[in-house]
Amino acid sequence: MKEFRNLIVLGPLIYAIHHFEEHIIFNFREWRLSYFSDNNPIPTEEVLIRLIAILLITVCVHLVKNNRGSAHIVLFFLMTTQVVNAFFHIFFSFYFYAFSPGAITAVLLYLPINYLIIRAAFNEGVLKSFLELFLLCVAGIITFSLFELIGPEVTAYTLILMPLYYILINKMDKKKVSL
Repeated sequence: MKEFRNLIVLGPLIYAIHHFEEHIIFNFREWRLSYFSDNNPIPTEEVLIRLIAILLITVCVHLVKNNRGSAHIVLFFLMTTQVVNAFFHIFFSFYFYAFSPGAITAVLLYLPINYLIIRAAFNEGVLKSFLELFLLCVAGIITFSLFELIGPEVTAYTLILMPLYYILINKMDKKKVSL
C-alpha cells in the first residue's frame, strides 16, 4: 500500500471521516460563522457530495491514465481540500483560541496520509522537484483561500482549469522525452 495509485484512494475516505467530525460530531458551520462571513449557502451535505465526487473522478482518471498530468490534478485537489484545509483548522484553532471542528482528523488523517501520498509521488517520479510540490501548494492555498473568500463559484473555475493544466503538463513531459 505504498504506491501512489493505492494511497490516493484513501483521499475520499478520509475526506468523509473529516466531514463526519466537522458536521456530525461537532458543528463546523456554527464555528465558522462565528469568525468568518457567510459566503457559502450550499448545505454541508452538498459540499461533501460535490467534493467527494470531484476527488473520486480525479482519482479514477489517474487510475486509468496513470501519467504525471493526472497525478498532478489529484495532488492539487488533495492540497486544496486536505493539506491546506488541515493548516486552516490548526492555525485558526490557535488564532481564535477556539477549537476548530475538523482539527482532529486534519492532524490525525489529512497530514500523515497526504505526507505518504507526496512521498510516494516523489519516489515514483510523479513529482520531480520540490518546486513542483511548492507550486501545487501555492495553487492549493490560492484556490482554498478564494473558496473561503468568494464561495463555491471557485470550484467551477477550478474544474474548467484542471483539464488545461492536465494537457499542459503532459505536453511538457512529451517535449522533454523527445529532446
